[in-house]
Amino acid sequence: MTLTYQVDPPVTPALRDGILRLWTDVSNAGGSVGFVPPVTPEVIRPELVKHFVAMAEGRARLLAGFDADGNVAATAFLTFNTHRLMTHWLWLYTVMVHPDHQGKGYGRELLAAAADAARDVGGIEAIRLTCRGGLGLERFYESCGYKEVGRVPGAIRVAPGDDRDDVHLLLPLG
Repeated sequence: MTLTYQVDPPVTPALRDGILRLWTDVSNAGGSVGFVPPVTPEVIRPELVKHFVAMAEGRARLLAGFDADGNVAATAFLTFNTHRLMTHWLWLYTVMVHPDHQGKGYGRELLAAAADAARDVGGIEAIRLTCRGGLGLERFYESCGYKEVGRVPGAIRVAPGDDRDDVHLLLPLG
Protein backbone atom coordinates (compact mmCIF):
# COMPACT_ATOMS: atom_id res chain seq x y z
CA MET A 1 0.00 0.00 0.00
CA THR A 2 1.11 3.55 -0.65
CA LEU A 3 -0.32 6.85 0.45
CA THR A 4 -1.84 9.38 -1.93
CA TYR A 5 -0.69 12.92 -1.21
CA GLN A 6 -2.80 15.99 -1.88
CA VAL A 7 -1.95 19.65 -1.43
CA ASP A 8 -4.81 21.84 -0.26
CA PRO A 9 -7.50 19.16 0.02
CA PRO A 10 -10.99 20.55 0.65
CA VAL A 11 -11.51 21.19 4.34
CA THR A 12 -14.46 18.99 5.17
CA PRO A 13 -15.68 17.58 8.48
CA ALA A 14 -14.12 14.24 7.48
CA LEU A 15 -10.74 15.88 6.85
CA ARG A 16 -10.94 17.85 10.12
CA ASP A 17 -11.86 14.76 12.12
CA GLY A 18 -9.22 12.70 10.34
CA ILE A 19 -6.47 15.19 11.21
CA LEU A 20 -7.68 15.34 14.81
CA ARG A 21 -7.56 11.53 15.05
CA LEU A 22 -4.12 11.44 13.45
CA TRP A 23 -2.73 14.18 15.70
CA THR A 24 -4.19 12.52 18.80
CA ASP A 25 -2.86 9.08 17.87
CA VAL A 26 0.60 10.44 17.02
CA SER A 27 0.74 12.45 20.25
CA ASN A 28 -0.40 9.55 22.40
CA ALA A 29 2.19 7.30 20.77
CA GLY A 30 4.88 9.74 21.95
CA GLY A 31 5.22 11.69 18.72
CA SER A 32 6.85 15.10 18.84
CA VAL A 33 3.99 17.23 17.49
CA GLY A 34 3.39 19.81 20.18
CA PHE A 35 1.72 17.73 22.87
CA VAL A 36 2.64 15.08 25.40
CA PRO A 37 0.44 12.10 26.20
CA PRO A 38 -2.22 11.63 27.22
CA VAL A 39 -4.07 14.04 24.97
CA THR A 40 -7.58 14.15 23.52
CA PRO A 41 -8.94 15.61 20.28
CA GLU A 42 -10.58 18.39 22.31
CA VAL A 43 -7.17 19.53 23.55
CA ILE A 44 -5.72 19.49 20.03
CA ARG A 45 -8.70 21.11 18.27
CA PRO A 46 -7.68 24.75 19.01
CA GLU A 47 -4.26 24.17 17.43
CA LEU A 48 -5.85 22.64 14.35
CA VAL A 49 -8.21 25.61 14.10
CA LYS A 50 -5.16 27.91 14.10
CA HIS A 51 -3.76 25.96 11.14
CA PHE A 52 -7.10 26.19 9.31
CA VAL A 53 -7.25 29.95 9.92
CA ALA A 54 -3.74 30.34 8.50
CA MET A 55 -4.83 28.33 5.47
CA ALA A 56 -7.94 30.47 4.98
CA GLU A 57 -5.79 33.59 5.16
CA GLY A 58 -3.33 32.22 2.60
CA ARG A 59 -0.49 31.94 5.13
CA ALA A 60 -0.32 28.13 5.09
CA ARG A 61 -1.07 25.12 2.94
CA LEU A 62 -1.94 21.60 3.99
CA LEU A 63 -0.29 18.52 2.55
CA ALA A 64 -2.28 15.42 3.49
CA GLY A 65 -1.52 11.77 2.84
CA PHE A 66 -4.49 9.44 2.48
CA ASP A 67 -4.49 5.66 2.78
CA ALA A 68 -6.35 3.35 0.39
CA ASP A 69 -9.56 3.79 2.40
CA GLY A 70 -9.35 7.59 2.18
CA ASN A 71 -8.31 8.05 5.82
CA VAL A 72 -5.85 10.79 6.76
CA ALA A 73 -2.60 8.96 7.46
CA ALA A 74 -0.04 11.78 7.22
CA THR A 75 0.10 15.57 7.25
CA ALA A 76 2.44 18.52 7.02
CA PHE A 77 1.60 22.22 7.00
CA LEU A 78 3.67 24.51 4.78
CA THR A 79 3.63 27.96 6.35
CA PHE A 80 4.79 31.07 4.55
CA ASN A 81 6.89 33.82 6.07
CA THR A 82 5.29 37.21 6.27
CA HIS A 83 8.56 39.07 6.91
CA ARG A 84 9.57 40.71 3.62
CA LEU A 85 13.21 39.61 4.02
CA MET A 86 12.33 35.94 4.54
CA THR A 87 9.75 35.15 1.88
CA HIS A 88 12.20 32.93 -0.01
CA TRP A 89 11.77 30.06 2.45
CA LEU A 90 8.88 28.50 4.36
CA TRP A 91 8.29 26.53 7.54
CA LEU A 92 7.15 22.94 7.71
CA TYR A 93 4.96 22.28 10.76
CA THR A 94 3.05 19.38 12.26
CA VAL A 95 4.79 16.69 10.23
CA MET A 96 2.97 13.47 11.13
CA VAL A 97 2.62 9.89 9.95
CA HIS A 98 0.14 7.66 11.77
CA PRO A 99 1.86 5.20 14.17
CA ASP A 100 0.29 2.26 12.28
CA HIS A 101 2.25 3.36 9.20
CA GLN A 102 5.63 3.94 10.84
CA GLY A 103 8.59 2.19 9.24
CA LYS A 104 7.00 1.92 5.79
CA GLY A 105 8.81 4.87 4.18
CA TYR A 106 5.82 7.19 4.38
CA GLY A 107 7.75 9.80 6.35
CA ARG A 108 10.28 10.08 3.53
CA GLU A 109 7.44 10.21 1.00
CA LEU A 110 5.73 12.96 3.00
CA LEU A 111 8.90 15.05 3.16
CA ALA A 112 9.53 14.57 -0.57
CA ALA A 113 5.95 15.59 -1.33
CA ALA A 114 6.38 18.66 0.91
CA ALA A 115 9.54 19.64 -0.97
CA ASP A 116 7.69 19.25 -4.29
CA ALA A 117 4.81 21.36 -2.98
CA ALA A 118 7.24 24.06 -1.83
CA ARG A 119 8.97 24.10 -5.23
CA ASP A 120 5.59 24.51 -6.93
CA VAL A 121 4.90 27.70 -4.95
CA GLY A 122 7.51 29.69 -6.86
CA GLY A 123 10.24 31.73 -5.24
CA ILE A 124 10.71 29.28 -2.36
CA GLU A 125 14.35 28.24 -2.04
CA ALA A 126 14.33 26.30 1.23
CA ILE A 127 12.25 24.65 3.92
CA ARG A 128 12.91 25.10 7.62
CA LEU A 129 11.58 22.98 10.43
CA THR A 130 12.25 22.37 14.06
CA CYS A 131 12.08 19.17 16.03
CA ARG A 132 12.36 18.05 19.62
CA GLY A 133 15.76 16.67 20.48
CA GLY A 134 16.27 13.43 22.34
CA LEU A 135 14.21 11.25 20.02
CA GLY A 136 16.59 10.85 17.08
CA LEU A 137 14.33 12.89 14.82
CA GLU A 138 17.19 15.05 13.61
CA ARG A 139 18.93 11.94 12.24
CA PHE A 140 15.78 11.05 10.30
CA TYR A 141 15.46 14.55 8.85
CA GLU A 142 19.16 14.61 7.99
CA SER A 143 18.77 11.29 6.16
CA CYS A 144 16.09 13.05 4.05
CA GLY A 145 18.47 15.87 3.06
CA TYR A 146 17.87 18.37 5.86
CA LYS A 147 20.87 19.91 7.60
CA GLU A 148 20.97 20.91 11.24
CA VAL A 149 21.56 24.67 11.33
CA GLY A 150 20.95 25.42 14.98
CA ARG A 151 20.07 24.06 18.37
CA VAL A 152 18.69 25.69 21.50
CA PRO A 153 19.59 23.49 24.47
CA GLY A 154 16.76 22.73 26.87
CA ALA A 155 14.26 25.00 25.10
CA ILE A 156 11.44 22.43 25.17
CA ARG A 157 10.11 21.34 28.55
CA VAL A 158 8.26 18.06 28.06
CA ALA A 159 7.82 17.59 31.82
CA PRO A 160 9.49 18.87 34.98
CA GLY A 161 13.11 17.73 34.79
CA ASP A 162 12.74 16.63 31.14
CA ASP A 163 14.03 19.45 28.97
CA ARG A 164 14.86 18.82 25.32
CA ASP A 165 16.79 20.71 22.68
CA ASP A 166 14.92 22.65 20.01
CA VAL A 167 16.69 21.52 16.83
CA HIS A 168 16.51 23.73 13.71
CA LEU A 169 16.91 22.11 10.29
CA LEU A 170 17.02 23.41 6.73
CA LEU A 171 16.44 21.80 3.35
CA PRO A 172 17.74 23.85 0.40
CA LEU A 173 15.50 23.24 -2.62
CA GLY A 174 18.01 24.24 -5.28
